[in-house]
Amino acid sequence: MPKATKRRSVKTGLPPGALIHIGERHVEHAKITFVEFDESQFNEKEIHALEGMRPSSDKAGVTWINIDGLQDIPLLEQTGKVFGLHTLTLEDILNTEQRPKIEYHVDYLYIVLKFFHIDADGGLASDQVSIVLGHNWLISLQEKDVKLLDPIRERLRVGNGRLRKAGPDYLAHAIIDGIVDSYFVVLDRLGERIEDLENALISHPAPETLRAIQSLKREMILLRKSVWPLREMIGSLGRSDSSLIREPSVIYFRDVYDHAVQVIDTIETYRDMLSGMLDIYLSTISNKMNEIMKVLTVIATIFMPLTFIAGVYGMNFKYMPELEWAWGYFIIWGIMLAIAVWMLVYFKRKKWM
Repeated sequence: MPKATKRRSVKTGLPPGALIHIGERHVEHAKITFVEFDESQFNEKEIHALEGMRPSSDKAGVTWINIDGLQDIPLLEQTGKVFGLHTLTLEDILNTEQRPKIEYHVDYLYIVLKFFHIDADGGLASDQVSIVLGHNWLISLQEKDVKLLDPIRERLRVGNGRLRKAGPDYLAHAIIDGIVDSYFVVLDRLGERIEDLENALISHPAPETLRAIQSLKREMILLRKSVWPLREMIGSLGRSDSSLIREPSVIYFRDVYDHAVQVIDTIETYRDMLSGMLDIYLSTISNKMNEIMKVLTVIATIFMPLTFIAGVYGMNFKYMPELEWAWGYFIIWGIMLAIAVWMLVYFKRKKWM
């Protein structure tokens, strides 16, 4: 049974909205980063609980809460009570096997997407990122602290650009845009691996080459499964009539949509290249086997008449006239060599070797 299926099976028989963490435990304790900002001020601190916090639609500025680590179920329950999140939303946040999607609620939007990066071993690693967007607040939740949001925090600290002046919808755009841009970084690394595989495929294809191609194909399938629904989700944001997505931010979501389409085109190109490389590998191995079989067939064909002659004169009959010839041994050798040379010349002219 697949590992993901085993993890999901723990919810069998439980009612909808049952809060169970499905996924790997990446951090020991959840980390909560609290940020408040507007055009003139920026405040950032690490907190340990959300008690006493109440979102207010009249409050100026934007409140951004980021949570790294999803295994703390009481913390998620507290977050749901403070910000009025539906239990089904909390259930989806705790399930790290979600596909990218967007859900529209009365007071907030729930967005989930996948962030990919190259780990220390050179393999493809993923992290599920959930975004809950309210009127003047935003909550982002990650499986682990992968420094994905550090550039956004730095832009807020510096205070240049639109990010400090805009609302939480533009902050959501900045997070989504950073995730989509990370796909280009991953694809660049995978493209380098594909080029190396192409060179190895031409020079010396080996079983390791086949394993590398299969590994890359699996990674491309994983990327494709995450990017296709991501494109639909971003397109929905660009067409949204929700009051949480203001008109000035719509054009930015449409720009991210174009980037997602470019990512999909690159993934499809790489998938086609890998499929072609697999065909090339199989053809190369087949051609090598054909060459080996052709050489062995030529050798066997040359030795067939020689074996016949040697077999005839290897019989133990007493009366064989040639056995008494003084030059019989050398004559038979000459005949055998002549036959072998003639067959080699014939095969060369026919281009069979």
